[in-house]
Amino acid sequence: MGKDAKFIVRLSAEEREQLLGMINTGKRAAWVLLRARVLLKADADGPRWSDPDIGEAFDVSLSTIHRIRQAFVEEGVAAALTRQKATGRQYRKLDGAQEARLIALACSQPPSGRARWTLQLLADKLIELEVVDTISYECVRTTLKKTNSSRI
Repeated sequence: MGKDAKFIVRLSAEEREQLLGMINTGKRAAWVLLRARVLLKADADGPRWSDPDIGEAFDVSLSTIHRIRQAFVEEGVAAALTRQKATGRQYRKLDGAQEARLIALACSQPPSGRARWTLQLLADKLIELEVVDTISYECVRTTLKKTNSSRI
């Protein structure tokens, strides 16, 4: 029992027409057309190609074919023709104005009794000045690292 046995693609006549129309016009992104071709070849009521045959014909990995099949069975044609949203994307904690405040603070005189700013002191000061609600010293470090600013 292969991967393709769990998610069996059965296209309705309307879905088949939609996919064929998409491919024949060619007015879509190449990856959308590729996914449409995979669905058409995987159709249990049509050609019913195996995943290895589809992969070889279209130069697509078996895991990609599996994801297309799964998306079709679980969510329909529209989901199978779109890419998955990126997960684990790290969004910036500081915007440009907040970065500027951090850099200005790092270049200013350190607190009394200190020879220089530490990352934790900078993070705490940004919170104290209400520049941000929360911030880690690691975020301060990466922000200062990418600015290439000299603090001397």
